Amino acid sequence: MGERSCGAEHNPRRLPMTLPARSSLALRRIALLDAVDDARLDSLAQACRWQRVAAGQALLLRAQDRGEVFFLVDGRVRVTTYAANGRQVTFRDTAAGEVVGDIAAIDGQPRSADVLTLEDSVVAVLDREPFLQLLHEVPALSLRMMQRLALLVRQLSERVIDLSTLGVQNRLHAELLRMARAAGVAGNSARLAPAPRHVDLAGQISTNREQVTRELNALARAGLLRKEAGALVVVDVDRLARMVAEVRGEAAPTAAGDVLS
Repeated sequence: MGERSCGAEHNPRRLPMTLPARSSLALRRIALLDAVDDARLDSLAQACRWQRVAAGQALLLRAQDRGEVFFLVDGRVRVTTYAANGRQVTFRDTAAGEVVGDIAAIDGQPRSADVLTLEDSVVAVLDREPFLQLLHEVPALSLRMMQRLALLVRQLSERVIDLSTLGVQNRLHAELLRMARAAGVAGNSARLAPAPRHVDLAGQISTNREQVTRELNALARAGLLRKEAGALVVVDVDRLARMVAEVRGEAAPTAAGDVLS
């Protein structure tokens, strides 16, 4: 990894352009590592292999019998896989500050999904053995890991329910609502930038691109979406949330950004 300096202006989405290699400061961007003290984090930064990975590359592949953990210091990746018929199934997109590969590191089994870079990324790669040792030595980190895995189980459970009980139209509404909340709701609207590709949305809700295009056009005609240059605007998040809550049989939220339970 090339040399970087510490004098650049802080930006939560991108690394300062001059951050030094093997930096514990870079690892402080990883939420999971908040529980690790400075001295141990310095040692961890030296133990990692630091890599720059161009957009569109495979970071790890399903069924690989490898257990490294990837700390996503900068960039964005997609956790995905492909069905036997070639259809892509997307589990989630993951931004800087997150971790991938930890499940295989914990259970010692082959990878359960592919991870592909969506943009140029920087990762710090830690082998399985030192990662497990770190969990053993820092109980607070182990608790964070359990909470992270519990959240993944909840998210996947909700997705299984949606795929099993909701039609394509309703699944798209739920995914757009999730994306709107992740992007940030302001004044009952949310701006998704860059605009999600129709083929990517199709992979996230298990349908085809043509169906997604039809449903997005219908939402635009209904006044719920607005297309802008390079972005998709959810115009009325409250209304979208009520639509999702109704088909899920949940109480409708009362304000923009309320979380559906």
